[in-house]
Amino acid sequence: MSTITTENELTQTQQKTLKVHSIESFGTYDGPGIRTVFFLQGCLFQCLYCANPDTMRMNSGTITRLSQLLDTALKMKSFFGTDGGVTASGGEPCLQANNLRLLFKELRERDIHTCLDTNGYIMNKYVVDLLEQTDLVLLDVKHIEPTIHKKITGQSNAKTLSFARYLEDQGKPFWLRYVLVPGLSDNAEHLHKLGVHFQSYRQIKKLEIQPYHRLGEYKWKELGRKYPLEGIPENTAEQLEKAKQIFELYFQEVVVN
Repeated sequence: MSTITTENELTQTQQKTLKVHSIESFGTYDGPGIRTVFFLQGCLFQCLYCANPDTMRMNSGTITRLSQLLDTALKMKSFFGTDGGVTASGGEPCLQANNLRLLFKELRERDIHTCLDTNGYIMNKYVVDLLEQTDLVLLDVKHIEPTIHKKITGQSNAKTLSFARYLEDQGKPFWLRYVLVPGLSDNAEHLHKLGVHFQSYRQIKKLEIQPYHRLGEYKWKELGRKYPLEGIPENTAEQLEKAKQIFELYFQEVVVN
């Protein structure tokens, strides 16, 4: 149980900052209920289908005090109801875990539900503390096969799988999120393998299939970069249904986001 911070500690905490890419006030796709979503700047992954490639850069974003973010959340609190709250997404929010954990602590002290959307690549003492202040984790698993995961992100999936194991061992509820890309991450054998890997996990409350889309393609071009998946079609209804049926063999709840 968190202890209430003193007024002096509160003032010092609120002077700290986060690098923020953008803020969504009425988010409905990043956790339960209506949520305020803070998209933080910086990511160690280079996902081929990233819809916000400008979030990858470490030296960008708007320097924002925690007090401002807290005020934003408090103004939205009446809209959250019993299910909503605040989600930290990115980019990769765990890159800024040292200060994000302080924000999450203050949010929870004000009875605001906290949700962390992460790729699970980073684990350190600040992330451990952040997870203690987190009510629900959204864990993005890009692929179960290490070689394909590295092709998609530029990094191995070993740390992500280890992160999932940590959540399970700590009794931390989480959702899995999986982007279904035709010809890249929709192979039935691989979907079954992912299911088998996680089928014994009791803290996984839901698996979200995220359909592949090309809405961020223009952002790659604005950055002077070629879109890596140019020409890849979006999912058909049949592809999404097939993946859903496979995952339903292993998870208690599967949704197409």
